[in-house]
Amino acid sequence: MIPSRRITALAVGLVTAAFSPVRGTVFNVTVGGPGVLRYDPPFIQNAVANDQVVFIFKQKNHTATQSSFNDPCSPLSGGFDSGFKPVADSVSEDFPTVTVNVPDANPRWVYCRQANHCQQGMVFAINPTSEEQFLEFQQRANSTGTSTSTATSEAVSSTPSVVTVTATVTVSDGDVITTTYGSYPGSVQPTGATPQDHQVTVGGDGSLTFNPSNITAQPSDTITFQFAAKNHTATQSSFGNPCRPLGDTSTTGQVGFDSGFMPVSAGSSNLPEFTITVNDTAPIWVYCRQTGHCGQGMVFSVNAIESGQNNFAAFQARAKQINGTSTSTSSGSASSSTDTSGSSSGALSLYPISGLCGLAISLFLSLTVLF
Repeated sequence: MIPSRRITALAVGLVTAAFSPVRGTVFNVTVGGPGVLRYDPPFIQNAVANDQVVFIFKQKNHTATQSSFNDPCSPLSGGFDSGFKPVADSVSEDFPTVTVNVPDANPRWVYCRQANHCQQGMVFAINPTSEEQFLEFQQRANSTGTSTSTATSEAVSSTPSVVTVTATVTVSDGDVITTTYGSYPGSVQPTGATPQDHQVTVGGDGSLTFNPSNITAQPSDTITFQFAAKNHTATQSSFGNPCRPLGDTSTTGQVGFDSGFMPVSAGSSNLPEFTITVNDTAPIWVYCRQTGHCGQGMVFSVNAIESGQNNFAAFQARAKQINGTSTSTSSGSASSSTDTSGSSSGALSLYPISGLCGLAISLFLSLTVLF
């Protein structure tokens, strides 16, 4: 027979264990690396209170700084900030880490405040409502990032999302003029004061292409789409939703341009045209909304930042991937996150606390009655 004191102690121990704090999921997120400007994974979902996000800082010098959806590249007042974490190229282990406790299941937005990293798409999200919302956040960072920092200082200096540039230019007749225009960080530099018209052939030789497919243009330049064959459109979209009109997906009221369908008879020499004017250096994304064409890669871009993640090749690949119908992909899942215990699922096995309490209390009462 087990002495009653030992049984009572066992029961009390079970009750104490039942009320111990519950450990949550630990999500590991790699920040940077050799030649890499990204968080890996770029977002996680299903994080709840008591979960933790562990940022593991690799090569170069990055931060994990909380921002907001509407202002991706500026620090959120009262939000978390890891500070800069410099890592030498020779380091291969014992990388610095910063752990952030998740207070609830609401979305949270993060960026690297190293100079221009945010504008190149180096952002992260906790609990975005969908992959599409994360991609819109990343697109905002690419085109409207506002904060820049340097590797030698942790101070954050804010600049306007569109930088106003004033330049003195000598034009062809020898006159000197001053021009002012809006420029986005990471965009191309101006090439001249005289507006240029960029000719783009749509569907030339029966192909499903815009030719050229990717151009750089300055404010006040024009782009003329010439429709060569079949029945195509030039319709503005977004990087996150390549095959849907911008007006259908924008959360800020943007409408976007649309040429409408331009049918062209075989052998016709009267080719219809559609012209737009470039207002600033923000990236412009375009597709053909004829059935199935976007999904086959019939897309076009203006001022895509080729040094960032959201370049033309990535835009075209995304259009082909979703085939113009859905932006949900298995590769976008955050289920690959891991925890510090080594579990491949990123979660620790937990027993429901109410079940433990009931079991322990019942055992304690039963043993008390018996002894």
